[in-house]
Amino acid sequence: MSSLVALRRFTVEQFHAMGRIGILAPDERVELVDGELIEMAPIGARHLQAVNRLTRALIAAIGDTAIVSVQNPVALADDSEPQPDVSLLRKESETAVRIPNANDVLLLIEVADTTLQYDRTVKLPLYAKHGIREVWIVNLTGGVVEIYREPEDGAYRVRLERGAGAALAPSALPAAEIALSTVLAA
Repeated sequence: MSSLVALRRFTVEQFHAMGRIGILAPDERVELVDGELIEMAPIGARHLQAVNRLTRALIAAIGDTAIVSVQNPVALADDSEPQPDVSLLRKESETAVRIPNANDVLLLIEVADTTLQYDRTVKLPLYAKHGIREVWIVNLTGGVVEIYREPEDGAYRVRLERGAGAALAPSALPAAEIALSTVLAA
């Protein structure tokens, strides 16, 4: 015998209120995806190092042409505010006193050590659904960067893969090329 279980979904406004009144602790690692509170995986040493290397490489490559935002939220809808590992944002988004939205995003990057399946099956379709033009998944276990471009109907039309011997640039900033060997170093 099966029973239906009703899920209580939350809005971004309710999510923020939970933080303000102490339901969610300031150091609690959760993100809001399609109205559900998702506990984020702990950050391990490989993940931390990859995010730091990627951040340094992107800042060096883009200079002041865009903003590199690390592990900060992006507002995608009234019920979704994920926290990608790295966001490359339009420089103009810095003048607005608000959480960046899909229109501000040039590139989102997820670093996957233990979260590859979640990043591919939950976050990637979420990003495509909201028109994020480009997503990279840094697959630490596989030693590759998966590149997703051209969102259409909740999926990406283009999927590429590059290994440690390659260089890669965001399609929005083709001159901002980074060596993937620095990011994928063990």
